[in-house]
Amino acid sequence: MIELKDRVPFLNKIHLFNGLKEDQLAAIAVKLKERVAAPGETIFERGADPDGFYMVFRGRVQVTRPNEKGHDFLAWLVAGDYFGEEALFANRKRSATVTADEDSILLFLSREHFNNLLEQYPKLKPNFLVAIKSRRLARQARFKWLGPKEVIYFMGRRHKIRLYQALAGPVLSLVFPAGLIFWSFLSDATTPLAVGVIVLIGIILWGIWNAIDWSNDYYIVTNQRVIWLEKVIGLYDSRQEAPLGTILSVGLETDMLGRTFDYGNVIVRTFVGKIEFDYVDHPTQASEMIREYWERTKVRGVQAQKEAMKNAIRSKLGLTVVTKPQEELPPVVVEGPAPQKRSLAWVVLRNMFKLRVEQSGTVVYHKHWYILLQQLWKPLVSILFLFGWMIYRAVVLALSPELTLIKPATETARFSLDTTMISLPLLILPFFGWLVWEYIDWKNDIFMVTPDEILDIDKKPLGTEERRAAALDNILSTEYKRVGFIGYVFNFGTVYISVGGTKLEFQDVLDPAGVQADINRRRMARLAKKSEETAAVERERMATWIAAYHSNQEEFDAPIPQPPQDLDLDLTEGEGDEISE
Repeated sequence: MIELKDRVPFLNKIHLFNGLKEDQLAAIAVKLKERVAAPGETIFERGADPDGFYMVFRGRVQVTRPNEKGHDFLAWLVAGDYFGEEALFANRKRSATVTADEDSILLFLSREHFNNLLEQYPKLKPNFLVAIKSRRLARQARFKWLGPKEVIYFMGRRHKIRLYQALAGPVLSLVFPAGLIFWSFLSDATTPLAVGVIVLIGIILWGIWNAIDWSNDYYIVTNQRVIWLEKVIGLYDSRQEAPLGTILSVGLETDMLGRTFDYGNVIVRTFVGKIEFDYVDHPTQASEMIREYWERTKVRGVQAQKEAMKNAIRSKLGLTVVTKPQEELPPVVVEGPAPQKRSLAWVVLRNMFKLRVEQSGTVVYHKHWYILLQQLWKPLVSILFLFGWMIYRAVVLALSPELTLIKPATETARFSLDTTMISLPLLILPFFGWLVWEYIDWKNDIFMVTPDEILDIDKKPLGTEERRAAALDNILSTEYKRVGFIGYVFNFGTVYISVGGTKLEFQDVLDPAGVQADINRRRMARLAKKSEETAAVERERMATWIAAYHSNQEEFDAPIPQPPQDLDLDLTEGEGDEISE
């Protein structure tokens, strides 16, 4: 039986009840019913009527959704997690099946008491709504890089006010094509109409691009890490993240307008900098979720250290070592549905101009498009000039009766082709080869960040390759600079990495601040791994000392021998004789 003194602290740690006082939590705790579930026992099935709200006090449950072949796995829920609230809010059937995976103790709040709770404490309703919205959004966006036991607790976008700000430019720009179209009707001219329609299409595409760009950015909090996912179609795909164990503090910044429309900045500070959820919707709930799971991680870390020390001592003493399954860390790519087969041409075109590619834990950066255009403009202009000349010559041949592309054969001469039309394609070929050469040269100049090192690779087409590398744990400092107006406008610059007495440079990369963050995060992950290895060695050394003491405990516990008493008496007598004399 779970006592009231244990229920109140349990509720106080869950973000859903944030803002309630201890006596209010106690009033809720007495209404909770305790339910025990054995491994494999079904708590409720998909399609069942919602009977109430559940919280996992101890153990673990599995959330699945039936399908034709069996079931789809959705999530693991452990102590401190909750489920069943979505059907209560939507007043519909259960959308998933929940089954106990191990011996579990659940705290249950009936539907009647749940509705009374929201009526009595209206400020709790946004907490539940944010959780429901996050789970719905997580089901729609299935990320392949999530770990097999990683659960999304919070998922949100920037507030809609950012979408309105992004659409303000396209909306205001509609005045220009509208004026052109109106002018064309007044003057009965077709040129303003054509220009207006072209500009209108461009503005509409601009607005669609901004809307998609807004919808592609996510803020995510899982049971293992905090993530800022930013994506620009065909150009940029960034995932800034920090394991919950590396968090130093969680802050919240907002202003009067933000408090009015419920948005703000959640700032997560880590060992190597910060991850900022700017303009995040429901910032208070997001920050409380991060704090809750950060605290959970700290508790698990302390428990893991104690368990590791205990096992090291048991191993040295020859006792049975009891190992618990370790929580799996988030992989870069996890097993999932088999990827669709794509043609080689599709793969090549998809990655042809990407400036950042992440695969199997390694991030590859290319120089900015602006640098590529600097290399390509000469051959490109030459090709366009020759191609334009070809079109012009073709038009001349088509409009001139006396000129033809192919001169028919006569009694005195065989048929012949127009010299200009034959020569121009041949002249284009070397410039096209030059164009391909410059592209390959740009593509081969790459910068890489792996889990262990950074690399600067410069390879000439059909030529030599220069490779410079440095281990992540040897990095002393990193900085970045954007130079000139173009660098600021197109957001590219150079990242400088100090390694010993030398510097490596990631030159002209897109979003140098993001590149710096990538390097720093992987550097800290590498240092954390080395720190864990050092701690394991230290545990082993301490366990050896404790085992040695245990093996020789009888010797150490033996009484310390005392000096003979008669020797003390003789010394006393001698001293007395000297005094008497």
